Amino acid sequence: MKSSRRTFLSSVSALAGASLLPELAGSQAAQNWDMSFLDRMTGKHRQVFDFSDLDVGLVVVKNWVDAWESVFGLKHPDVNAMVGIAGQGFPVNATDEMYAKYPIGQLWKVNDPATGKPAVRNPFVAGDGRGAFAGAGVRPLQSRGVAFWMCNNALQSVASRISGATQRPQPELYQEIRSTGLLPGVIVVPAHTMMVGICQERGFTYERV
Repeated sequence: MKSSRRTFLSSVSALAGASLLPELAGSQAAQNWDMSFLDRMTGKHRQVFDFSDLDVGLVVVKNWVDAWESVFGLKHPDVNAMVGIAGQGFPVNATDEMYAKYPIGQLWKVNDPATGKPAVRNPFVAGDGRGAFAGAGVRPLQSRGVAFWMCNNALQSVASRISGATQRPQPELYQEIRSTGLLPGVIVVPAHTMMVGICQERGFTYERV
């Protein structure tokens, strides 16, 4: 009797799980993720940077691009760099408007170099620092062919973090960040961890910065 009951419950569970599969598959398909940007990364030398260091991470990326150009005379499209960003690196991808509207500088401990106070604009965009930091910004790196992505899963966590500080509904914040809160050219990808793997499968070397 117990065995029959277990069999029955197992069958019900299996059927319930199976019934969810089409719904889950449809949900993923509805996102209509465009991965064609990977097909344009055809250089002989390719590297994906698993980004989290807000202090010197972009300097490392710039140094990589500089080294290929100065040593071998190679630059995009012969060399391809992808900067993969999840939750910790979100401030790199956020617009000035997001910084002004929400306490990103305070929450992620990003200070304005000029004032030493929590940033109210994105200090990672221009790359107008001195010494090693000169050119280590999103715009100058994008102009040299470096691509930046933002993890969609991480955006949900980012929205939750900002929601906790502002009391605004998380779903509304997520939609705002996703639609207007990221810098031009930033590619939203389904999952950071998946994309790091896909890049390596396509011949990218890996560096955590």
